[in-house]
Amino acid sequence: MKEIESILYTEEVIKEKCYELGKKISEDYSGELLVVGILKGAVPFMAELIKRIDLPIIIDFMDVSSYEGTTTSGEVRILKDLEFRVEGRDVLIVEDIIDTGLTLSYLTEVIKKRGAKSVEICSMLTKPKRRKVYVNAKYVGFEIDDKFVVGYGMDYNEKYRNLPYVGILSESVYK
Repeated sequence: MKEIESILYTEEVIKEKCYELGKKISEDYSGELLVVGILKGAVPFMAELIKRIDLPIIIDFMDVSSYEGTTTSGEVRILKDLEFRVEGRDVLIVEDIIDTGLTLSYLTEVIKKRGAKSVEICSMLTKPKRRKVYVNAKYVGFEIDDKFVVGYGMDYNEKYRNLPYVGILSESVYK
């Protein structure tokens, strides 16, 4: 695909990382885990990850927005809230990428205030150079430079989510 400058992580590499993360998560918890995927980007990663978690889990989803085009607005809005109560539960938030940290910082606080027993984050990717607020992500797949990435759930204007890899999008597409 000519819009993709280069492939960062193949499907095979991502699946192997999900195996590693799932094993670590399984070791760290006992009992039921509420796994919360952040729509829409986390869906492919979460689908692969939960197959590797050897615990009883419940899955739920939240849809939040803090972006307008390619830039963050700084304001987080919950578009779809959880169906399950978090009170007294161990909660694992699953995200595709940690960029500024604003969304995950906000969601972590919301879930803690609702009485969760614990709240941890698992993200496929993290971009530390873009961070505006500190986010403690216990489980991270890969650390990347400040590049615009798509695929494996991540998009540009709702396109490229279905790519079976993570690639760098050519600047000519979004500039």
